Amino acid sequence: MKNKITGLISAAGLSSRMGNFKPLLNYNGKSFLKNVVDKLIPICDNLIIITGHNANLIDNEVQSFQNKDKIKTIFNKNFKNGMLTSLQIGLSYSLNSDWILYHFIDQPNLPEAFYKEFITQIDYSFDWIQPTSNQNNGHPILLNNKLISIISSLPTTCNLKEASNKKNIKKKYWNCKYSEILNDIDTIENYNELIW
Repeated sequence: MKNKITGLISAAGLSSRMGNFKPLLNYNGKSFLKNVVDKLIPICDNLIIITGHNANLIDNEVQSFQNKDKIKTIFNKNFKNGMLTSLQIGLSYSLNSDWILYHFIDQPNLPEAFYKEFITQIDYSFDWIQPTSNQNNGHPILLNNKLISIISSLPTTCNLKEASNKKNIKKKYWNCKYSEILNDIDTIENYNELIW
């Protein structure tokens, strides 16, 4: 039986430390957003992009995408209250999926092979599947549908790490060969390292 996977892209932040709007920064001739979307489309049944700051710019960008019929943008009016609010909204639109592939916008350089291998790690004995590299946990994360109610009921003052520490969440860590899972492109210095 094929797993129904929703790709959930968090793109609502202010990009304040970067100084430029992250989702539309250029990497390999495409925006960060298009890089991520192009790699998720082949493995996901649908994509949800959570917007906030500069939502109209993302909406315009998505209109130019070839597979826009598989993509939904959802505006998070509470985006200034933290990333958990975006995840919670995205999960509320993912109720019919078996798994949610939760992806940050600042990982445009993960290779396609990573995603194909990552979804082979799906195992219903677990609720949470996370890649690791050099003994460090990375992103994106696969979340089982069972976690939707748990994460959605958390106070917005929580973060995802706190959520993952709940005892009833069964986690699987996949030691992979892709160090890009540890990327966190938050500053102009990080961006310059990425493109050089």
